Amino acid sequence: MSLTEFRNVAIVAHVDHGKTTLVDAMLLQSGAFDSHGEVQERVMDSGDLEKEKGITILAKNTAIRRKGAGKDGQDLIINVIDTPGHADFGGEVERALSMVDGVVLLVDASEGPLPQTRFVLGKALASKLPVIICVNKTDRPDARIDEVVEEAQDLLLELASTLEDEEAALAAEKLLDLPVLYSSGREGKASTENPGNGNVPDSPDLQPLFDVLYDTLPEPSAELDAPLQAHVTNLDSSSFLGRIGLVRVHAGKLRKGQQVAWIHYDEEGNQHVKTAKIAELLRTVGVTRVPADEIIAGDIAAISGIDNVMIGDTLADPENPQALPRITVDEPAISMTIGVNTSPMAGKGGGDKLTARMVKARLDQELIGNVSIRVLPTERPDAWEVQGRGEMALSVLVETMRREGFELTVGKPQVVTRTIDGTVHEPFEHLIIDTPEEHLGAITQLMAARKGRMEGMDNTGSGWIRMNFVVPARGLIGFRTVFMTETRGTGIANSYSAGYQPWAGEIKDRATGSLVADRTGQITAYALIQLADRGNFFVEPGMEAYEGMVVGANNRDEDMDINITKEKKLTNMRSATADATVTLAKAHVLTLDEAMEFCGQDECVEVTPDVVRVRKVILNATDRARARSREKQRNQAAQS
Repeated sequence: MSLTEFRNVAIVAHVDHGKTTLVDAMLLQSGAFDSHGEVQERVMDSGDLEKEKGITILAKNTAIRRKGAGKDGQDLIINVIDTPGHADFGGEVERALSMVDGVVLLVDASEGPLPQTRFVLGKALASKLPVIICVNKTDRPDARIDEVVEEAQDLLLELASTLEDEEAALAAEKLLDLPVLYSSGREGKASTENPGNGNVPDSPDLQPLFDVLYDTLPEPSAELDAPLQAHVTNLDSSSFLGRIGLVRVHAGKLRKGQQVAWIHYDEEGNQHVKTAKIAELLRTVGVTRVPADEIIAGDIAAISGIDNVMIGDTLADPENPQALPRITVDEPAISMTIGVNTSPMAGKGGGDKLTARMVKARLDQELIGNVSIRVLPTERPDAWEVQGRGEMALSVLVETMRREGFELTVGKPQVVTRTIDGTVHEPFEHLIIDTPEEHLGAITQLMAARKGRMEGMDNTGSGWIRMNFVVPARGLIGFRTVFMTETRGTGIANSYSAGYQPWAGEIKDRATGSLVADRTGQITAYALIQLADRGNFFVEPGMEAYEGMVVGANNRDEDMDINITKEKKLTNMRSATADATVTLAKAHVLTLDEAMEFCGQDECVEVTPDVVRVRKVILNATDRARARSREKQRNQAAQS
């Protein structure tokens, strides 16, 4: 028997329900932070983008050591995986669930279970993992704890009834007998007793949470004396150690310097076995990694020394190499083209990574650590099609590359279609909208234009309504900006996959056309004032423009070529009316997400570290007119 007991748990919840804050409190109360060290908020959200967006993008693990909390006074190590709450990062969720033996479902005491909760919970139930419901933020003034517990249990039963595996469905129904926890992550308190709406749990700390985790979750099903079996579930890298593989040891022991059988797969899925040496072995203590000599079955560790190790590989005993099942992830639903910057201003946007070779190397590097994306070649040698679960996952990749100094041309997001029984099918999404009831008409009209079908509507009686739609994934590209405008920033929209259904027909992209610069030069205030009634501009006086660059949104639903560089003609005749002071409306500078949403079918986004621009794919106006004419003739020929 080892001197340490283990519990491996994933904390899953919807975006912003307090997962990362609760993990902070668990670490703090277990003495993971140095007495002299600085305690950061949301320590698990380590990336710049994660801190800015306030969401978890990558699944990360931490080890919480509870001294003497195990059987017979042994130490208890709780390996906690903090998972993303957004369905676009589903690959991270599936990977995290392969490392754990149980799940804590964290639910906001006011909002209740939301769509992403359903997505992650469905994955956990299909894996036959025990699920502990924890109602967080009980001290919210608008808390409704009893209703939220009932909603969470109803969701468990509903998802259990949809599982095809009967064993998994029965296991899911038994979860209703498990204790319910009530917590306030910010206060660092938890209890098994309902504190009442708006109150902090009646407990000095998180000990009840640790007790329930220890009593409810099974010990890792691990055999210490069996031949080695370890699963690579995540990848990392360091400048000193090179590529690092995060492994869950299922059987046997893993030692530093040990020779192991490395079972890996090629692109066609064929299995290969090769002998490799564990150069370095690291275990997690709090949020840092420290060297270790031996890791036993049931624990999670990091290894280095295998240069090409990939997620889903198995490390096994060389004399008895038995492979563990590979990690499977959802099929990609959205794709976009990513290539080198081909605009006339390439190289002037502050980037230093401009070549196709550099872009391809970076995309290949992303494939190593991100199991949910695919990179496919296109007709052009300097552009690639990148497929992912959703628009947000792809925009995070582009934003990360932009910050690394890349200059890119990014195409409009498209859906990944399939041909089933001779007909074209496209991905659909379940969309759940919470909004004040005065916006009901505007939202219904907006969804109808995007081929959305209403499945249900609930009025909570508090002036808010919840609407359920099934809508093509195409209809949600560029949806969020219009939706926030229609609901004056008050609406909440969340979606999760509804599988593939037959092609829904044409969906109109946007109600406005583009204002396109017809020549290269410096933008003048005079030109902007003359054109002020034509639409809203994305540019300011003094900025450089080039032919084919989109400088604003037209009020009409057609594109308009404009002279944005026109200067006022000077004369030596005195004007009878002195120049009146005219104030220019402030330009709306597009963010990367807004530019990708605004982008039309014949447009693309120029992404550089300093600036994000929308431009036409074909820059010359005459060439664009010819291309439109040819497209029209082709469509007429196809119809006849």
